Amino acid sequence: MEKTIFEISQMDCPSEENLIRLKFDGIEEIKNLDFDIPNRRLTVFHDGQIDVIESSIADLKLGGRRLSNEPSDQIEFEEPAKQRKLLWTVLAINFAFFAIEMTTGIISSSMGLVADSLDMLADSFVYAISLFAVGAAAAGKKNIAQVAGYFQITLALLGFVEVIRRFVGVEEMPDFSTMIIVSVLALTANGFCLYLLQRSKSKEAHMQASAIFTSNDVIINLGVIIAGILVYWLDSNKPDLIVGTIVFVVVVRGAIKILKLGK
Repeated sequence: MEKTIFEISQMDCPSEENLIRLKFDGIEEIKNLDFDIPNRRLTVFHDGQIDVIESSIADLKLGGRRLSNEPSDQIEFEEPAKQRKLLWTVLAINFAFFAIEMTTGIISSSMGLVADSLDMLADSFVYAISLFAVGAAAAGKKNIAQVAGYFQITLALLGFVEVIRRFVGVEEMPDFSTMIIVSVLALTANGFCLYLLQRSKSKEAHMQASAIFTSNDVIINLGVIIAGILVYWLDSNKPDLIVGTIVFVVVVRGAIKILKLGK
């Protein structure tokens, strides 16, 4: 048995963790994966095939690099009994906020909220793939990943079209108060999800606050909050459109990552 530690510089939330798990699916030599999200570390226990494992990490383009490789006599690993329950919990929270942000985004004319809702949907896709594809053949998992990835890209492109229409057309002012209130709630939800998952992995009662605030999802929530403030301060819809555009780009990048799982 070998123990190899990787640094994954772009692994800052559970979505990346699940992408890595899906990428490793089918590599029988891997016996256990131990994720340390706050420190961006992944420990892989495996029987050989280090080149395949390292190549798989490189394919995801998450800034992975090998830190160490050494023999290990560990043969038993504890799988958290509540892992599926936690995945269902974070899936439900993410999908609920997708619906909330999409609805309030449309009602309040905020492209920032609409874009952030798609980011929540992207996380829901990753959790759903992990849950519903358990026990399925590798080909089935890849098909699910492709459908999810293309669906995300389609929604994001529709969002881009709407942003362009609002940039060149008559200015539509979003409701800044709705933007701020809903984004604060989404910020809390994202932090709570990350807390639950990291606590489960580390067996700790809490996690470092820095781990939450380095999450891409949390940064996006903060961006929409700031955009709401600027909409009020500048009396312009441009901050909302700019943030919406940035988040749509993030959503497309996430969709491309998921599509890579289908290759």
